Amino acid sequence: MDVKAQAAAGLVARALLCTLALAGCSVGVPDPEAPKVQPTASTLATPTITPGHDSAAVAARDMPFSAGASLAKDVPVGISDGLKIAPGWTPVKENVAGESQYAKADGCLVAAKVRANQSPLVLADDRESTAGLFTYLDPTILPAYLKTATLPWGGEPGKPGPVVEVLVLEEPGQPGAKSTAVMARVFGAAASSVYVSVSCPDPATLAVARAEVATRLVVVPPSN
Repeated sequence: MDVKAQAAAGLVARALLCTLALAGCSVGVPDPEAPKVQPTASTLATPTITPGHDSAAVAARDMPFSAGASLAKDVPVGISDGLKIAPGWTPVKENVAGESQYAKADGCLVAAKVRANQSPLVLADDRESTAGLFTYLDPTILPAYLKTATLPWGGEPGKPGPVVEVLVLEEPGQPGAKSTAVMARVFGAAASSVYVSVSCPDPATLAVARAEVATRLVVVPPSN
């Protein structure tokens, strides 16, 4: 996660400071007889595009876990706000630190998050990386508890189109407790992830809310 990456960067920075402290400091005094070195002119960096990568073609196809490597490297995915215009849903929080929330009159609440810089979570493939994300969030979650589901992949909310595979953890509510489902996908090549949680008063309202999420919350493919 971002915190893990920041912690690793902090360790590197502290190690570098220790090295500098051990080596001591020196101040360079230029030799008057030495030839003058002319500074090189700076140039604007040219944006790099993955050779042969066709983002439109990738967006037009389903994105199963096995196709994760077809994404452009380090170009993050996104997620739409299509649920806010669905009947009965109201936006509660809109893109605050990458998270949006939506509430429904029947008591359901949906939270959708997008995270970049997820390289520390990347394992052998996207399925394993996604299972690792669940374990990172809660060590008691085993891969066997997770099921495969889909969300829209590009296109328009509520209309047929390609889908992206995600893993889902379902937790049926006990008497007096809410029913929840959490869907997530780590995109290793894109170094980003999506995380959607759905919480409802009971299994029946959860099933309806999940069906609406599965057609309204579109995962936005990365561009070149």
